[in-house]
Amino acid sequence: MPAKKVVLIVVDGMTPEAFERAVESDRAPALSFLAARGDYRRGTSVFPSLTPVCLSSIATGAGPGRHHIPHLVWWDRSEERIVEYGSSFSALRAAGIAQSITDTIYNMNGRHLSTDVTTVYEGVEDEGLVAAAVNITCYRGRTRYLPTLPWVTKAAYGPKRFFYYGLFESDHTGAPFAVRSRAAGSTDAYAAAVGRWLVTRDGFDFLAYYLSDFDYSSHLHGPAGAEDVALARTDAAVQTLLDAAGGGDEFLERYAVIVASDHGQTEVERSARIETRLAGFDDIVVCASNRAAQVYLLPGARTDSEQLARALDGEPSVDVTIRLDGGDVVVRRDGVDGRPEELEHPDAGERVRSAIGNPNAGDLLVSAAEGWEFADLGGRHHSGGGSHGSLVAGDSTVPLLTIGIEREVARITEIAPAVLAHFRDAR
Repeated sequence: MPAKKVVLIVVDGMTPEAFERAVESDRAPALSFLAARGDYRRGTSVFPSLTPVCLSSIATGAGPGRHHIPHLVWWDRSEERIVEYGSSFSALRAAGIAQSITDTIYNMNGRHLSTDVTTVYEGVEDEGLVAAAVNITCYRGRTRYLPTLPWVTKAAYGPKRFFYYGLFESDHTGAPFAVRSRAAGSTDAYAAAVGRWLVTRDGFDFLAYYLSDFDYSSHLHGPAGAEDVALARTDAAVQTLLDAAGGGDEFLERYAVIVASDHGQTEVERSARIETRLAGFDDIVVCASNRAAQVYLLPGARTDSEQLARALDGEPSVDVTIRLDGGDVVVRRDGVDGRPEELEHPDAGERVRSAIGNPNAGDLLVSAAEGWEFADLGGRHHSGGGSHGSLVAGDSTVPLLTIGIEREVARITEIAPAVLAHFRDAR
């Protein structure tokens, strides 16, 4: 008997607490319907718990040590320049808007994502099936697409059914996209219109359905505030899929389902510039954004990662620093060196070792303290709202709901392997 098709719903930035409150109330009927019929647990993200790193981990089943996407912003040693995936418009401008847009839309998938990992879309289509992706920023597949904008001629490679914010579209669905209405939920409205079209036609074997508006609202209003502003829109986008199949029961007759977030969010009240604390060091590059930072040693630097870590002792915005000492991973907290497994943060050993093992990572990684955020290249931050990226539990735990998936999923890196096993085990 062939396996059920699979729908992966990723709600960016939704905390387990928000998901649990939503399904226990009458405020999210679609999520409540699914939760009542599935297996739910709290899972863990990766470090740094930032969207490009997390979505690459979801799409590849690998941590940053294998997929090589290290952060929202990082120093490309081979090209001797900063890569900025969109911390803020000010950060894009500081890094160079044209280059940053190219890095975000094209290079992350085409050049930065390791060729040693296989995306779930590639894996599904290697089985002779059809993969679909809606808006998810880690999209690498094997089908070539030209942009919908006539003055943009550079191609991207995605799955057989590919929809990326209206810029790349494998099929004409009539879905509208309004950039200027982001705060009103236009990105999820576009995703919902495409999702309706796909489910109505049963046009895929695997669908990655990415909803980003919850995270956008959480940055502005804080994690709790996002529940008042964006939860109803998020749930409506999920309900659209159920209705397109003829109702919830009909949807689950056709599809196995995974509902997850990529990371959590925590409240931030204060911001800091790591560059200021390290101003006395020459030949270093500081790449900071949200609640994680990286410090790179340039060739000829007259310092090392241990001295940089010691320079951050007593800095209130810093919780933990991470570095390599020979072949050993060293975490430093409150002026004391230790091992990653000694940290109380969720899944700290696995996450820290993968992060520092990334060849594109800094020589020193920095995880922010509760309530703090690191200003980005343009000096922007989310103080007064919400943020993520650190090792702390609030940034690092995610809701994970599975329906009709046999393999247990407890980390976001286990999603892609579970999807591929679902199809392979049915053969």
